[in-house]
Amino acid sequence: MSAVVAARDSAEFDPGSFRDRDSRVFRRGSGLYRALSETALQDWRRLSAASFLKHDMQTGRIVRTRLVDDVPPPRDARSGEDSGWAAVLEHDPLPFVSYPYEWCFGMLRDAALLHLDLLQAALAEELILKDATPFNVQFRGVRPCFIDLGSFVQHHPAEPWIGYRQFCQTMLYPLMLQAYRGIDFQPWLRGRISGIAPGQFVRLLSIRDWLRRGVLTHVVLHAALEGRADREGKSTRQGLQQSGFNRSLILANVSKLRRTVSRLSWQESGSAWSEYDAESEPVRQDAVAKEDFVGRVVESGRWKLAWDLGCNLGRYSRIAARRAAHVVAMDFDHWTIERLYRDLGDEGQTLILPLVVNLADASPGLGWRGAERRPLERRGRPDLILALALIHHLVIRENLRLGELLEWFRLAGDRSVIEFVDREDPQVRSLLKNRTDGCEDYSRENFERELRLRFDVLQTLDLPSGTRTLFDVRPR
Repeated sequence: MSAVVAARDSAEFDPGSFRDRDSRVFRRGSGLYRALSETALQDWRRLSAASFLKHDMQTGRIVRTRLVDDVPPPRDARSGEDSGWAAVLEHDPLPFVSYPYEWCFGMLRDAALLHLDLLQAALAEELILKDATPFNVQFRGVRPCFIDLGSFVQHHPAEPWIGYRQFCQTMLYPLMLQAYRGIDFQPWLRGRISGIAPGQFVRLLSIRDWLRRGVLTHVVLHAALEGRADREGKSTRQGLQQSGFNRSLILANVSKLRRTVSRLSWQESGSAWSEYDAESEPVRQDAVAKEDFVGRVVESGRWKLAWDLGCNLGRYSRIAARRAAHVVAMDFDHWTIERLYRDLGDEGQTLILPLVVNLADASPGLGWRGAERRPLERRGRPDLILALALIHHLVIRENLRLGELLEWFRLAGDRSVIEFVDREDPQVRSLLKNRTDGCEDYSRENFERELRLRFDVLQTLDLPSGTRTLFDVRPR
């Protein structure tokens, strides 16, 4: 068997890349590729000649991409024959895939602004983005990177921006929901990955909200036009073409959209968890010893991927980043992650990806056949997991069983630092006040028994407060 045939047989299309008939992502080993139709190849050649592409690839705003001729795409799954692809692009691989329903407000806004900036640059080169979904953006640390090169297509005169509705549904409306109504957008995007329809969103706004920036044009009028088009059996796209929706009008609309998005803001007064690092006396007492312990574990190896679960403001994520190629910092508190995202941006930190994740209700498989968007644990196995001041919240507040939780840690990663907080700790006593059953299975004795059934304990440390212990463990 030739090397080319072997490569072809080992390649698999990404289950999340199928909606675009002219461009489809596939993987071969650790490589990430995109198969192009003849039409998409011609668009790639136009894009390659565009003045903005090289600069945006160098700065990381667009994923680094090159045309390759030695990597064949997968064969047709049913017939085993060639699928008629004309060319293949190779993309730089991503350290970790995240989804918009795991982002904080600032991340979604930056993804939206990147879309609009690239759209403006494309229009100047007689190109346009045919899609406008945040799933076309990934983050390297806190830097957004556009990944769907197949979305750039030739723009024909009088052709409207067909991605406008998608932009509104998946980016503008969720941002407005957070900024204008103070409602977290993540459950809305997770519940419907195509976003919030104009007719639905307008019902969520008060008459007073109609006076806010961008609402009348992009929500109220948009919903009215779509409603009329549906009643008359016409497409919005056809109506725009007949109205002479040319390039200059698109650019004017995009400029106004950009001003609207850039001025959207969200500010919380704070939460119990976002202030936890600053106000908790046990945390202050134990901080030096805990940082030293975590630092020694981190320095003991080189880590491709580390997870910091219940990261709070990222103290231990930053320690992990000293020796990890990439750190995913997760916390269920949206405002905490928003603050961390802003701080990391100010620091110029590129190795830490902050995400809004509740481990007790982590992102499942979504979309077509539950495979279009992968669940959290199927997006990369971490070499190192930090679970500091987390276990007691998951067991007592979320009512998870201790043994099942530790089994999840055993299956999830290669090495873990887990903090156990005793029942006498003020934080645990506060949580137990809300439990009528007393949560009797939550004890140091039961924790160690369940832990040693599943892990080899490499080292432990009792923290100065006397109610907390760190365990450095490796799965058996």
